Amino acid sequence: MPRKKQHGDTTAQSYFTIGDEVEVTSIDHNLRGTLFPAKIIGRDWNADKFVVEYKHLEANDEPLREEVDLVLLRPLPPPPSEPGYRFEFGDGVDAFFSGGWWEGVITEVDDEGSLFWVYFRFAKQQFQFLPSELRVHQEWDKGAWLPPREVSMRMEPSSSKSSMKNLSKGTQIEVCSDETGFEGAWFSAKVINAIEQDKYLVEYKSLRTEDNKQFLREEVDIKHMRPRPPDAVVVDSFNLNEEVDAYYNDGWWEGVISKILKGSKYKIYFKRTKDDGEFRHSDLRPHQDWIDGTWVMASQALKF
Repeated sequence: MPRKKQHGDTTAQSYFTIGDEVEVTSIDHNLRGTLFPAKIIGRDWNADKFVVEYKHLEANDEPLREEVDLVLLRPLPPPPSEPGYRFEFGDGVDAFFSGGWWEGVITEVDDEGSLFWVYFRFAKQQFQFLPSELRVHQEWDKGAWLPPREVSMRMEPSSSKSSMKNLSKGTQIEVCSDETGFEGAWFSAKVINAIEQDKYLVEYKSLRTEDNKQFLREEVDIKHMRPRPPDAVVVDSFNLNEEVDAYYNDGWWEGVISKILKGSKYKIYFKRTKDDGEFRHSDLRPHQDWIDGTWVMASQALKF
């Protein structure tokens, strides 16, 4: 994860100098996962801060300049190891849009392989791109480029979209709610039986009735259900701006790491409810999305 340079450390000097081409990430929660090409034009030698000039962002018809922290910078990524690489369904990519590279995953490819639909978790939307507007997503971690990794956890064809149809008794699922204050939360449950087409009676694993005598049961439309997420790789630590689920009030809430605290603790920002809170590492899991019958998880730096 990004680290603060101690007094006398030459890390910042060895990575970046004035004139270097770099990419800058943003601390804005609405822009997480976005990298903006820029050039270093100055620095504050006492505070690990650099002045950058953006290549594609402007202010008053002039290239935008601003001072940014070292932890928000990275070098330009190296070219792909396979020249002429052909993108495929499930690839983790960066798509060039509005002056920056936005992290996403390919969810659809046309028959000729000339158009790609990329899903962006931060916006919960997908957009169409040409191959020339895409690049393989790569991670910069602790001063080194890590090999690209597949970000999708693909299901067998027989268990994709059809896996959420004709659910049998006891099937483990997660349920979300449209109720105000519960946006972005998923609650573990199991199927009791089918009520009608695309509607099931479920029993929650942690939510109880008002008298606290038994687990809560309710009818749920299939659009508010998804399979239980597969076990993700356990990580030793999470990175700044990484998407996670935080266990709180008997459910998993979608959030993003907004600050790394001491003692394996993190401050999590919940965009849906515009709240934040402090959580232990053991109360977090990597965030995954269920998209068109496929589990997709955010790419993250491998831990060694």
